[in-house]
Amino acid sequence: MPQHLTPSLVLVVLLLYFGMLVAVAWRTGRNVGNEGFFLANRQVPWYVVAYAMIGTSISGVTFISIPGKVGGTGLNMAFSYMQVVMGYLLGYLFIATVLMPLYYRMHLTSIYGYLQQRFGWNSYKTGASFFLLSRTLGSAARMFLAASVLQMFVFQPLGVPFPITVIGMLALIYGYTYKGGLKTIIWTDTIMTTFFIAALIFTVVTIGKALNLGLGEIVPTAMGRYGQVFFWENFFGDPNHFVKQFVSGALIAIVMTGLDQDLMQKNLACKNIREAQKNMLVFCIYMVVINFLFLLLGALLYLYAGALGLEIPARTDLLYPKIAFYHLDTAAGIFFILGLIASTYASSDSALTALTTSFCVDILGFERTQAQHNIHQTDEENLARIAADTARQKRLRTLTHLGFSALFVVIILILNAVSSDAVINLIFRIAGYTYGPLLGLYIFGLFTPWQIRDRLAPYICLAAPALSWLLEWSLKKWGGVDVGFLTILINGLFTFAGLWLIRQDAAEE
Repeated sequence: MPQHLTPSLVLVVLLLYFGMLVAVAWRTGRNVGNEGFFLANRQVPWYVVAYAMIGTSISGVTFISIPGKVGGTGLNMAFSYMQVVMGYLLGYLFIATVLMPLYYRMHLTSIYGYLQQRFGWNSYKTGASFFLLSRTLGSAARMFLAASVLQMFVFQPLGVPFPITVIGMLALIYGYTYKGGLKTIIWTDTIMTTFFIAALIFTVVTIGKALNLGLGEIVPTAMGRYGQVFFWENFFGDPNHFVKQFVSGALIAIVMTGLDQDLMQKNLACKNIREAQKNMLVFCIYMVVINFLFLLLGALLYLYAGALGLEIPARTDLLYPKIAFYHLDTAAGIFFILGLIASTYASSDSALTALTTSFCVDILGFERTQAQHNIHQTDEENLARIAADTARQKRLRTLTHLGFSALFVVIILILNAVSSDAVINLIFRIAGYTYGPLLGLYIFGLFTPWQIRDRLAPYICLAAPALSWLLEWSLKKWGGVDVGFLTILINGLFTFAGLWLIRQDAAEE
């Protein structure tokens, strides 16, 4: 650890930060039932939700990886990632005008309840299971990368073993979310969003000053060297081609926001559909600005490294922490720590709560039990049973939350044991493949009149990712075609085609 960032200083900063989160959790987590845990009683102001969603969308991996990609090669070189962000806007428009009105009209707690009403039990369980698998693997992998950076630059110099670091990180998340759930997370995420945006802006300004750039010179200088946004050549061979990235961005937004319980859970916490749509509009503006700032930071990091003659790390996602810790002042190091922790925790705590919600509602059937209670709610004889079931559900909810926390720890420790970037990339690829079946299920349900043979839906959704991988491998090996981010489209099309094959006409239903 650099001399200006002493272990005692880091510990004091972290203790103050987590003390603040615990205080907010205590205030918001009192007397919270299932409705408060899952949907914050649908009483959160839309502008608070929009701001909190930034933290959920920007993980610790994004915080350190996007800046590092700017000066690299392959995917996301220069400002090409803005092509994906432009695609996001189209995807968010679809979410706001098609998916969110559907979810509000159906009064859903878990968005996968739509699949049950549209197709049947097997499709419903399949969709929920793909979400649980994808979000568990993806969130654990993202947290592993952030934990590795914290371990390398903060906790290892303090003599803290990596397993203790990971257990401590998950214990803190569990500690401030297990009572309040979404009601707590929305408010803690607003705090964390503020911290990582502050870290981002502070570092941009600090490096700009170090390069003797005025505020008005930062953007033109960075864009002049690394600012290529649009890539139009070599559609088949270049993964950065505009069409690939724009279409993929739209699809990624639809599946990883609109078909993802984690992000949609916050949208469903708004008072009504109009407020939820306002939230999505403002969220779009936030995402464009913040992603541009991340890319701007990346360009400045490469310019600064060049000015000092610094060697770029082989893993470019280490460039930001390396410069923040060893080549900037104490304030920059502290802001980096706070920004990384804030972005990591804002995405991880939300994922943990969404996983708990989906498992309790979709797998354990909490809402079915509640519906049975509503039938007999005036029958005094059933009051004791209702109270007992409510207490049982609370215990199950707490155990589920603890179980996913422990599962995160196990996955992170396994990844650390194998210690291979290839494994991390594989985990992210698997997580990406699992959203394809969700895309196919929802598009088929929304835009066709047919029912399907529901019992066959799980087999179709398992076959689609396998066929997608086989097609991608064949195209690259024999045709030299890199599909880039279009995996999700191929996967969704295979799922859609499979559902069409098992469709039923009205006479067969």
